[in-house]
Amino acid sequence: MVRKKQKHTGCKALLLSLVVLLALFVGILVAPTPHDVSSGSVSWPQGVELPAPVPGEQQVSHCGYALSYNEQYEQPSWVAYQLTCDEVNGTIERTDNFRPDPAILTRSASLDDYRSSGYDRGHLIPAADQKWSAQAMDDSFYLSNMSPQTGAFNRGIWSHLESVVRTFANDNGAIYIATGPVLFDGPYKTIGKNQVAVPNQFYKVILFYDGKKAKAIGFILNNEGSIRKVEDFATSVDDVEKLTHLDFFVALPDPLEIQVEASYNLDEWNFKEFKGGEKPTGNGGNGQKDTRRTILLLTDKIRKQALILLKSLS
Repeated sequence: MVRKKQKHTGCKALLLSLVVLLALFVGILVAPTPHDVSSGSVSWPQGVELPAPVPGEQQVSHCGYALSYNEQYEQPSWVAYQLTCDEVNGTIERTDNFRPDPAILTRSASLDDYRSSGYDRGHLIPAADQKWSAQAMDDSFYLSNMSPQTGAFNRGIWSHLESVVRTFANDNGAIYIATGPVLFDGPYKTIGKNQVAVPNQFYKVILFYDGKKAKAIGFILNNEGSIRKVEDFATSVDDVEKLTHLDFFVALPDPLEIQVEASYNLDEWNFKEFKGGEKPTGNGGNGQKDTRRTILLLTDKIRKQALILLKSLS
């Protein structure tokens, strides 16, 4: 009997050691990373989305975004904002309250400029990115946030890109975005009495930055419909800067800015279109958070079985 008790005691000690080691191992695997949006430990830097000021342009801030207004072409040179996973899962309904922007000192484009023009009033910060607040949603419909876009573009590939960008935000916790028309490849067709320019191309640049790590990607698209995939239009931020004559993400430390703007890696981004209500993967769409969740569930099952075995040996 003594030998049996010693044997059981040895088994219990071994099982306890295994459980402790398993807990330590899992703790390492599932430790929150800067990309883990569920950890609540990330304090996202502010103002990183803002490009360098454009000489002669008025910069305006609205709820959820800022813009630099180009009076010559009656639209913004850029619209910039931070987008978080909480914001893309907002529930505010679209308002369609299109109207001139009273904050533009030289006056923005008007509704008449777009009426019967054959072009859509194309959002630059999408209304769907402003679902987190009624004021934010309403502010997205200022005409200072619009640019003339062909219907096939606005409701096609541009809409697909906007949806993919929401996936980027949902996966990474927060991202920084600057977007707008390319206004250095004219001459341009114009619409309305205010002669609103019809851009040939549009751009979007996206940055993930948590105060330490960073990655970036850019997109350049023609103002026309396309059946190509969104990732086919990807490029470096440097290439977008050369085309637009704008300087993006100037708040980054210089060495980091040079590094992330010089290249891009498609594998770091999840190009699935966002459908809403999706759980964030936590790290650029590679499923790291889902993997950690699976490990936790498996470990919990092992722990429970070990405790049952320990009780049976006592």
